[in-house]
Amino acid sequence: MIPKSEDLPTAEKSDLQTPTPKRVRQTTLLRILGERVGGRPLPALKFGQTFTAFRHYNYRLWFAGQLVSLIGTWMQNTAQSYLIFELTRSPAYLGYVGFAAGAPSWLFMLYGGVIADRMSRRKLLLITQAAMMILAFILAGLTFSGLIQPWHIILLAFALGIANAFDAPARQSFVVEMVPRDDLTNAIALNSSMFNLATVVGPAVAGVTYAFVGPAWCFILNAISFIAVIMALALLRLTASANRKRTTAALADLAEGIRYTASNMMIRTLIIIASVVSVFSLGYMTLLPAWAVNVLGGDATTNGWLQSARGVGALVGALMIASLGRFKFKGKLLTLSTFVFPTLLFAFAEARWLPLSLLALAGVGWGFMVLFNLANTLIQTLVSDELRGRVVSIYTLSFFGLMPVGALLTGAVAEAIGEPLTIVFSALISLAFAVLLWIYVPRLRSLE
Repeated sequence: MIPKSEDLPTAEKSDLQTPTPKRVRQTTLLRILGERVGGRPLPALKFGQTFTAFRHYNYRLWFAGQLVSLIGTWMQNTAQSYLIFELTRSPAYLGYVGFAAGAPSWLFMLYGGVIADRMSRRKLLLITQAAMMILAFILAGLTFSGLIQPWHIILLAFALGIANAFDAPARQSFVVEMVPRDDLTNAIALNSSMFNLATVVGPAVAGVTYAFVGPAWCFILNAISFIAVIMALALLRLTASANRKRTTAALADLAEGIRYTASNMMIRTLIIIASVVSVFSLGYMTLLPAWAVNVLGGDATTNGWLQSARGVGALVGALMIASLGRFKFKGKLLTLSTFVFPTLLFAFAEARWLPLSLLALAGVGWGFMVLFNLANTLIQTLVSDELRGRVVSIYTLSFFGLMPVGALLTGAVAEAIGEPLTIVFSALISLAFAVLLWIYVPRLRSLE
């Protein structure tokens, strides 16, 4: 039944009272989407709210600079993983690189969160981004000279991991300084969209670039791309309140963040979700270069297409969340994604035809992004501003810190039993975990 005008919110009444063709079409759509089932309105995609955060100058500038930089980063990630496989022909080495890149998170990520709460996050980001640019130039120089060896790649991945351990907490919590709290969820979703748009473009360009002119050009283009985000950071118009000073000891601040996280059941649950998925489910990303060659019989270009397909699905997932606006069923959608993600991972494990593999991998990317984007959004919504950097650092540690464990484990298992069976086992573990969440943490589904 179509609701009467007196039953509609004020904004919709206004639409009914203005009989222009455009407003009539919009009102009709709102009425259809607003049909009530079981006393509750059906959720609708709110495309007009998809890019709400772009109203703010600082966020627009940050988005543009970070997007350019991330495209370069994904070019390097894709080329680097294929280069190490080309040099060694070993899936285990793919795991070694992933482990080296993530291991510094255990040592420095939590301290990075303390630093992000104690100093200007913009200043911290300028330092970390400059360090990453220098490392990319070094990798490019070694590759151009023909001196590159597997241990060089592993060592540089470790150094990049150190920079990322300080960069990630500051970057994840920096969004609150660029948009008001009302637009925080939208900005986080758009950050994910930016990240995944880069995963679409970067790997595809890297695959073609690698095939035609070699990996060194992927690395040099990444180094140059950091200029964009450094310039954006320098041009931001931030208020003086963004710079925080604290008089307590760093270890005391860190302990406070850990106690807060441990005492909050839902934040604790969200971090456990990220941890389990990082260890047992994301190893498929480590194996993509080997999958392209050993399973699909392809080359560097095939690897680039696989990486991009995952990015397409993740981009769709992030934009979908942004389009939902201030929706009130985040917990339900997060729970659904814990089942969808491993199911689609099964489909990818069984695919042997490239187009079908790309389609399945796009679905995997969608499930992954919905899961992690909602976990991030819910944590940022639940945490207080003064503890944001430290709590986000714990969440980020559960992702970046445990991913190398999963990469090392996945590479070793794939070396012994092959890539397809390894991914099947990963999907089974993730699906079992989703069932446990459904049974033992029903409160998760009530989060808004």
